Amino acid sequence: MREHLSDAVEDYLKAIYELTQGGSPASTNHIAARMGVAPASVTGMLKRLAASEPPLLDYQKHRGATLTPEGKQVALEVLRHHRLLELFLQESLGYTWDQVHEEADRLEHVISEEMEERIAQALGDPLRDPHGDPIPSRNGDLPVQKLALLEGLHPGQQAVVCRVDNEDPDLLRYLTTIELVPQARITVLERSNFDGVLRLEVGEGEVSLGPRLTGQIYVEVIQNTP
Repeated sequence: MREHLSDAVEDYLKAIYELTQGGSPASTNHIAARMGVAPASVTGMLKRLAASEPPLLDYQKHRGATLTPEGKQVALEVLRHHRLLELFLQESLGYTWDQVHEEADRLEHVISEEMEERIAQALGDPLRDPHGDPIPSRNGDLPVQKLALLEGLHPGQQAVVCRVDNEDPDLLRYLTTIELVPQARITVLERSNFDGVLRLEVGEGEVSLGPRLTGQIYVEVIQNTP
């Protein structure tokens, strides 16, 4: 199906997939903000995709959009390309995790299925990209891992960083400087009841982070409070 779709359509489907992971339809305004376009342009595209054959999404005015099974299949295939490319750029070409997103955005639409397969084999069929996001399988399944948000942890808990839900290069570079990257082991030393700031032990150092950051970092708890 993808060979008949434009890059813009694929970008819309990927964005809507990501925006609907919380279980609610994607609103026109949220899609517009994610895509960097005017809401009127989004409305036109949603109507077009809802009227395609087969329909790629369900759209109701004032209620938002959700993907049909066909739209979801396309979105997951594009995500597989994107996340494999991010990891390939990091592992094989020496890019850092703050550099890979924009490069993968440019390449995800143009690589062939054969190249996708060769990249996957070269990387050993990985499950996660450099940011910890799951990589869809060849048949469109997405690995599910129950993770906790860092902002919800309490003193005494230990965890391993698994995923950062933000691709802003400046933020990722900052997290690198404090060693708060996927696979890093952390211990919560103190939690402020006033503003939710956490003081963490990371590696051999300590750092304090507020909810704006801890609400975007997913962890696997490995030791609870005694």
